[in-house]
Amino acid sequence: MSDTNTQRREFLKTSLGAAAVAIAPGMLLYSTANGKTEGASSQVRWGMLIDTTQCKPDCNDCVTACNTENGLSGGKSATDSQWIRKIEIKDVSNGRVTSLPMMCQHCEHPPCVDVCPTQASFKRADGIVLVDRHLCIGCRYCMMACPYKARSFVHETLTDQNPDVPRGKGTVEACSLCVHRIDKGQIPACAEACQNKAILFGNLNDTNSEIYNKVRSVASKQIRADLQLNTGVRYQGL
Repeated sequence: MSDTNTQRREFLKTSLGAAAVAIAPGMLLYSTANGKTEGASSQVRWGMLIDTTQCKPDCNDCVTACNTENGLSGGKSATDSQWIRKIEIKDVSNGRVTSLPMMCQHCEHPPCVDVCPTQASFKRADGIVLVDRHLCIGCRYCMMACPYKARSFVHETLTDQNPDVPRGKGTVEACSLCVHRIDKGQIPACAEACQNKAILFGNLNDTNSEIYNKVRSVASKQIRADLQLNTGVRYQGL
């Protein structure tokens, strides 16, 4: 075999191996400052507990922070992406209205992943549900499957993007829990921006974490718990 053919085979072997590692569901890798790569751990389950009693109807700090952090336009047109939005839920039995932020619920059993024909929608080992824009074909099946209407389709060419949050025209996207911040040891932008401390972020599996203990000490609910999706986002005060 010629040296050229040998080199070509080695190149293809290396390239394909690297690609497989990069897109393997549940093992999305990221580079650290010293060039190492680390995988998401199944020992971790990232999630949020949102105290609706502290969420003010006229406050949109979490939405603004999300838009700024992820390079979103903030709903300037009907087709703009919206990763987090404020909604109001009315209790028909007593008329009580509750304001709360709605985003991807990062389900343990995400229906968006089940219907995706290309595996572009996937769940990391640590429970974060993401979209690989390189695999997304824009079919929007995941948007129809999501019971929370938490996904958006990118209709226009994008400019001035945050390099840590790559986006692309013709693809679907949603709240990523600011995965680029989590992988650096930071908390999501919405939780950091909430002045009323209504959004508590942490590891739902860590018995020493504040969120683990609070979920077990206060009454909290999942939105559409009847679907048995085991969401990573819980709401207190509903």
